[in-house]
Amino acid sequence: MNTWLVASVWLGLALVAGIISIRTGISVAMVEILVGVLAGNFLHLQPNEWVNFLAGLGAIVLTFLAGAEVDTAVLKKNWKASLAIGMVSFSIPFLFVFAYCHYVAGWEIPAALIAGIALSDTSIAIVYTVLLETRNSNSELGQIILAGCFFTGLGIVFTLGLAFAHFNYAMIGLILAVIITSFLLPRITPTFQQAFGGKTSQAEVRYVLFFLLLLGGLASKAGSEAVLPAYILGLCLAESLQQRRDLLLRLRAAAFAFLTPFYFLKAGACVSLPLMGKALPLIGLLLALKMIAKLSGVWPLTRQFDWGARSRMYATLLMSTGLTFGTIAAFFGLDRHLIGPQQYSILVTVVILSGIIPTLIAQAFFYPKTKEKEAVSEAIPAKEEI
Repeated sequence: MNTWLVASVWLGLALVAGIISIRTGISVAMVEILVGVLAGNFLHLQPNEWVNFLAGLGAIVLTFLAGAEVDTAVLKKNWKASLAIGMVSFSIPFLFVFAYCHYVAGWEIPAALIAGIALSDTSIAIVYTVLLETRNSNSELGQIILAGCFFTGLGIVFTLGLAFAHFNYAMIGLILAVIITSFLLPRITPTFQQAFGGKTSQAEVRYVLFFLLLLGGLASKAGSEAVLPAYILGLCLAESLQQRRDLLLRLRAAAFAFLTPFYFLKAGACVSLPLMGKALPLIGLLLALKMIAKLSGVWPLTRQFDWGARSRMYATLLMSTGLTFGTIAAFFGLDRHLIGPQQYSILVTVVILSGIIPTLIAQAFFYPKTKEKEAVSEAIPAKEEI
């Protein structure tokens, strides 16, 4: 097998996906998954060992960046409201989907747990992009939604770890390593950046990647998932990294140009269209179940804010989107043989649809009117787009 030609195929598909994303305005992650589905089913695209490594590293860096994007000042200010929305946004869909998959669809408990975790996701990538495009990212509405996304993601991270981790000496070592790095790195990172940042060697990028790989290796040794400590580390370093926007830009550029395409293309390539076609009724039911669970949980909580009805529904629909953590959880289950290929295809299809449909409905029918936008806006300094 010619490694260079195989690599050119993968990057060529990533290039095509990027062009389609730019032309259509659809999230590049979604397009990459869809291109992966087509390539896997019609071009018989199959990942190999080095593709698996790059895809895994892409997932780790992407998860780290999601944590690093959280505005800690806003999180502290709105933590009660955001915690309530985020936890309800995670827990109700998780319980609904788990119960349906296990007790009605007849899935084994591990598979039902994976389904519940995957379909409780709220995509911070989609939400952040939509709020930026609609100029809502610096309003009270936008900031509470973004912080709620963080708590939803945190619930997914901890539930995935607790449900499938092996509690042994390796797990104790991982927990201690996460605690130590979470305590030390926010204190030593600014000094490191000042001493070694901005140089040709890109030492600060290597510094971040070193700790991500170290904690990822310890997580793998403990029988957990490498993305779990990455999210926590991203949150701990959020304040330091947001003061160095250039570093975040370089990390994001490296991730989206070369790493995350392998992850999303691989996730799509593992979807079987024939298996998916046999389960269309179940796909529709699970999508409806996720939407109903999100709406019934988040909508009542938005009544505590002085928002208009459109703004409350807009926030609820955005909290119903899913993508990154949903695909990560589904692929985790497939990789660990907790779910089969058909179950994986079902879950990824529902995740993709839950990223598209609520967003389109929110933008088409519930985009806040001018008066409502003014009513929910606060004087929050504009955050630089990355």
